[in-house]
Amino acid sequence: MTPEAALMPHILPDPALKRIAKLSVRLWDRFYVPAKLGSDPVYGAVTKELGSSPLPVLDIGCGLGLLAFYLRETGYEHAITGFDYDAMKIRTARRMSERGGFAGLSFMTGDARHGLPEFGGNVVILDILQFFTLPEQEALLRAAADRVAAGGKLVIRSCLRDDSKRFRNTVAGDWLAKLTLWMKAAPVCYPDRELFESVLSSAGLNVRIEPLWGATPFNNHLIAAERVG
Repeated sequence: MTPEAALMPHILPDPALKRIAKLSVRLWDRFYVPAKLGSDPVYGAVTKELGSSPLPVLDIGCGLGLLAFYLRETGYEHAITGFDYDAMKIRTARRMSERGGFAGLSFMTGDARHGLPEFGGNVVILDILQFFTLPEQEALLRAAADRVAAGGKLVIRSCLRDDSKRFRNTVAGDWLAKLTLWMKAAPVCYPDRELFESVLSSAGLNVRIEPLWGATPFNNHLIAAERVG
């Protein structure tokens, strides 16, 4: 079994995906949400990393809050805070949470470049680092690491900069997302493996980096950094 195949956790069954999709307030999202959740390996990977952790979760760059709703469907009962600078997506996430009657979910607008909420627990950062400059990436990783409690994890998905075809595919996909206005920002700087290993290790976290592209053509990797003890 290849490393990336080993990191393809089972997705939620169709009824659970449909329940999340029904929370959507826009017609487009009712098609997008189940397709995204059913095809992207990152949600199952994060669920696997968090396991039975009793700690709350801070989701930096949460978008529509899909990770929070996915975790709830898997039985994760602890508090989840979503944080994103796109006010429209945060409003949508709040409405979806209200429609689902979820307890313990909160969503807030903010720019990670200007600071993160006070927090202690597990932290998740998915697919946003390429929109930051290198100094901003370093600052965000340090701030996120500071919010990882003992026994908690910082779970990241990011494209890693290298000379592979997958990397070029990822750059093209990010620019397409920008041109179609799905993402407000254009990619600025893609991190490499050394950035995560140096910054997170110096913050006292044990770092593991593995492929997480599943069936996609992109150069995505899982970075799991744990604070032991």
